[in-house]
Amino acid sequence: MESLSAEALEPVPHPHPSELRIPPGNLWIFGYGSLMWNPGFRYLKRAPAVVHGYHRAFCIYSSRWRGTPERPGLVLGLDRGGACRGVAFLVAAADVAETLRELWQREMRRKVYLPRLLRARLPGGEARAFTFVADPSHAGYAGRLGVEETARLVATCCGARGPNIEYLTRTIDHLEELGVRDHNLLRVLAAVRLMQKA
Repeated sequence: MESLSAEALEPVPHPHPSELRIPPGNLWIFGYGSLMWNPGFRYLKRAPAVVHGYHRAFCIYSSRWRGTPERPGLVLGLDRGGACRGVAFLVAAADVAETLRELWQREMRRKVYLPRLLRARLPGGEARAFTFVADPSHAGYAGRLGVEETARLVATCCGARGPNIEYLTRTIDHLEELGVRDHNLLRVLAAVRLMQKA
């Protein structure tokens, strides 16, 4: 499990959109966790979206935002298999480079994610959407934890952005606003509530 180093607070070098094979023009960005309610960048519009081949999972250890180096919490990643419902944001071509720079500072400090262009299903059809998927070879990858172990970490950990359980409940609340019931997250929340009662 990777600990937080002082270097993690320094600016992170980020690639040019062309290095990521992102074509010129407007860009859809797919959010499945905190990006859904807190994108942190300008966008032209947002829309519900589905990507296939990956599912939302608490598979990334968090040693800063939702935990500490001594007691890492968990945050969401896209792990292989299944499908994931989330939100896609359309970013204007003129803002793409700056938006990717901001996302890189936010998501790629430990390089626990892999940047990907995935095919997303949107209300108006399909489009390629930029997102981050979990890197299973990284030390910060938690793997496929069981519901009880996931709930134990979520229930007890807290980091610079608050308690881990807040991250879980905000994700569930936002998904419900979209009409999405993520049964895996709901099972984790139910297990957390049982632990809290005990």
